[in-house]
Formats: sequence, structure tokens, C-alpha cells
Amino acid sequence: MRKKIQRSMLLVSGITLIFSYLFFTLFSYHQAMDLLKEGVNHEAEYIAEAMDQMGETYLEEMDEVDPEVRITLIDPDGNVRYDSGQDAETLKNHKNRPEIQKALKTGIGEDVRYSETKGKELYYYARKLKTGEILRVSRSMDSLAHTAFQVFPTIVFLGILMLLVAWGLSTWQTKKLIKPINELDVEHPLKETVYEELNPLLEAIDHQNKEKDAIANMRKEFSANVSHELKTPLTSISGYAEIIQNGLVRPEDIPEFSGRIYKEAKRLITLVEDIIKLSRLDEEAVDIEKTDVDLYELSREICSRLSQQSAEKQVRLTIKGERVSTYGIRQVLDEMIYNVIENAVKYNVPNGSVDVWVGDTLAGPKVVVSDTGIGIPKEHQERIFERFYRVDKSHSKERGGTGLGLSIVKHGALLHHAKVQVDSEPGKGTKIQIQFPVKSPEGEV
Repeated sequence: MRKKIQRSMLLVSGITLIFSYLFFTLFSYHQAMDLLKEGVNHEAEYIAEAMDQMGETYLEEMDEVDPEVRITLIDPDGNVRYDSGQDAETLKNHKNRPEIQKALKTGIGEDVRYSETKGKELYYYARKLKTGEILRVSRSMDSLAHTAFQVFPTIVFLGILMLLVAWGLSTWQTKKLIKPINELDVEHPLKETVYEELNPLLEAIDHQNKEKDAIANMRKEFSANVSHELKTPLTSISGYAEIIQNGLVRPEDIPEFSGRIYKEAKRLITLVEDIIKLSRLDEEAVDIEKTDVDLYELSREICSRLSQQSAEKQVRLTIKGERVSTYGIRQVLDEMIYNVIENAVKYNVPNGSVDVWVGDTLAGPKVVVSDTGIGIPKEHQERIFERFYRVDKSHSKERGGTGLGLSIVKHGALLHHAKVQVDSEPGKGTKIQIQFPVKSPEGEV
């Protein structure tokens, strides 16, 4: 970054110097041109006044004429009567010359062109005399170019000097500009304002830091919760097994203790499976390709798998709607819908019901699961998707919940760009809606 700033400053300085030289040269040229024209005009007026008084003899009596100045006298027909630089008789007719034609018409004419006679570029000024003749005075323009080239070495020297100064200043200024950035506290980027232009970047860094802290805290909390959740069934299994090993259980009670060990082991396996699923969703390690999934058919299959569980809970489970598909990962969609319907069955009341509706809406495919269960208090509804969060901590474990089901639903929804909405009231039941986005013509959402 430092080198780029220095190079940019030197480039700007160099371009500025070049344009300054061109401007100065052009300005000097125009100034010198104006002075040259003014001098030639005054000289022509002076000669014209002298000729009005003395006639053509004035030209013949002139002692010396500046070699850079050429004086020519031309009659109305264009014939050269006198020329200070060459024998008049050897010169061609000048009537077709631009400055002569202008002088014959308006009294004054001027032109700038290359002279074959002198072999250089000249400025011509023609003036019509009282006698009808044309007096023309011309001067070489070599002095103008000479002036431009004369100042060139000075400009080059000054340019090099200024570039060296610019390099030194750019180095100093760059260090001054970069220093606050190098000394920036990336852990607390908004602690001090460095440059207003960097505020969006600093805010983004601060946001990322907060996200990292939140993720780190979440992982710590998750690790602590996992340890606690795993410890409980392992402690029960170990305790029951130790009692049996020590012969403290009557033979007729062994099946009961074995059942408890089996129940706790099954709960442990379910918990580990849910943790693995959630970890894969966290890391986006789901390597299964997305396909078109019929949500109605998938939900019908899930209801069929949960039919025995709903019968044991004395809960009526029904499904209605229409066939509608979304573009997604079938395994993840299965886990999402399964967890929602299973919770509706688990946390229901005897002779309760669970109604599943699947269909298409203007906003896209939707799955709605409504139950007549115990409901969720308002203050808990925003937190039920947190890991290991339980509304009823005293009875949730008895119902077989791991506290990770709705977290899987949340992460699966994020993976499919879906939205989950919860409407619930204690004692009246819960409705959970999963709104999937509209599918594009290419099949993706």
C-alpha cells in the first residue's frame, strides 16, 4: 500500500510537471508572438510614415536593416519594387500572397507561413500606402522556438528537483498516512476513529469480531451443554450397571433395570446423532446434491413413520394439501419436517391432534404443522431454536427430547433459504410454518 501511494504521488507530480511545462511553453510562445506582431506593426507604421514624407528614396537610403527583418515594397499589380533581402527583379509577382490580397481590400493584411526565399517561417504584415502601393514587413519566428528550447534545460532541471522533493514528501506523507492504520487495534477497531473513509471497513471488522466472539461463546456453551447432556444418561447407565454387577438387584427386577439401561442408551444414541447432524449443518458439510423434493410426499412418509408414536400418545395425526416441490437436500428436509411433527406429537395432550398441511402459496411452497398441545409461552418462543433450550425442563427429558430438534430445523431452514414462523399459546397448541422461497425457472431457489 505504501509503495502504491508513493508511486501514485510521483506519477501525479510528473504529469503535473509535464502539463505545467507544456502550458508554460505555449503561454510563452503566445506572449512572444504578440510582442513580435506588435514590433513588426510599429516598424511598418514607422516606415510607412517616413515613405509618405520622403517617398521610395527612404528605403534606398536606409543604412542597415535587421537581418531578421525583411522589407518589401509591392505595386498594386503585385510586382516587387523593392526587397531588402534580395534583388527585386528576381522575385515573382506577389499579388496572390494572402497578406497582399487582404491589404489591397482592407488596407492591412497579415499571414504566417514558410518562406522559400529565406528558408524559414516568417510573420508577414502588409500595409497599404497612400500611393496605392503595399509595404510589407516580415520577421523570422525562429526566436520563438529558440525561446521555448532555451528554457527546456531549466524546466528539466526544475522538474527533476521537484520530483525529488515530491518523492521525499510522498515518503513522509505516506508514512504519516499509514501509521494510524498499522497501529490500529483490530480487536477494537471502533475504539478510535482513524479515517472516516475506513469506517465501513472498521465496522465490518468489528461486526466480524463480535460474530467470532458470539460463535466462541456459543461453542463453549454448546460444549458445556453437551458434556452435561451426555453425562446424565451415562451416569444412569453406569449406576444401573453397577447395581446389577454387585448383585444388589433381585432376579425378577433385572428386566426392569435392563430396560432403564436400554432407554438411557437409546437416548444417548439419539443425542449423539442429533449433535452430529447439527455439527454437519454448522460446517455446511452436507455433501448431498440438491434435487427437486416433493414436500407433500415427504411429509406423508414422515407421518407414516410417526403413526405408531402418535397412536401410543393417543394423538390423531392427519395430513392435507397438494403436491408441491422445492429444490433442496432431501435428507435435511426430512430431518426438519420430522422434528417439527415429532415435537407436535410429543408435546401434545391425550386425545389431541396434529394437522399437517402442505401446499403452494404466492410466497412459495409451505409446510404448516398445527397441534393441540401444551403450547409455548410468549417469552420462550424466540429461544426455542437455541441448542438444548427446553421450555419445560422438568418433563422434556421424560418425553425423550434432546433439545436439539428445533436447532436442526433452524439450520436446515437457513441452508434452504426458508423462514420458520411460530404461533403458539399455552394450553391451546402451537402452529409452526416453514415457508420455502419461490423456485426459479432453472429449478434453484
